[in-house]
Amino acid sequence: MQVSPRKLVIAIDGPAGAGKSTVAAHLARKFGYVNLESGAMYRALALSAIESNTDRSSEVALVELARSLKIELIPTGEGNRVLLNGRDVSTRIRERDVTEAASVVSVHPKVRELMVLLQREMGANGGVIMEGRDIGTVVFPHADIKIFLDADQDIRANRRIAQVNANDPEQAAKLVRELQERDHRDKSRLTSPLVAAPDAIHLDSSRLNLDQVIAEIERIVTARLASTSIV
Repeated sequence: MQVSPRKLVIAIDGPAGAGKSTVAAHLARKFGYVNLESGAMYRALALSAIESNTDRSSEVALVELARSLKIELIPTGEGNRVLLNGRDVSTRIRERDVTEAASVVSVHPKVRELMVLLQREMGANGGVIMEGRDIGTVVFPHADIKIFLDADQDIRANRRIAQVNANDPEQAAKLVRELQERDHRDKSRLTSPLVAAPDAIHLDSSRLNLDQVIAEIERIVTARLASTSIV
């Protein structure tokens, strides 16, 4: 009798700059899972708001806009392609103006409710890894594995500076301010604030390199797969 491992739902939460996206993408390739990027979905909405001149402070306008969009995540060996109404916006949504706009549009409760419904539909059958701010607490509160990936704010800021090769002091200072502002917005919003789920495994990467973080989470997932199987 052949036994196949049950497909898990894996949630990775944490603040900006903690390495969630990199880790989730690696794990998806490693275990053959789909990487459902919640952040990419908010970025796609933010890009549409920018392009349509939609007021990002208007919850009503953003919800109406979101309902008109078709957002798709297409897995590839190099990561997800993000399609917005059939258009590939994978590169555009990573640019700074969209990043900041996404942090703003995501604070609206009705926007988050709509996105959560879509995320749940996309991950209903398991075999998914989702990263974001509220995956283990709101989107998939019954996820098989919950990881809260964190690091000291200064270390996260330095990683972001190195990532974009910000050699100019003014640019570096701006990146630090932006990260601090995002942390404040994420933690203080009324709906789905950034907080670790009570049953999440807290992993502080402040003194770990990327390979060490990935190895530890791989160990956690492999152990869970070994103990959870179906015939």
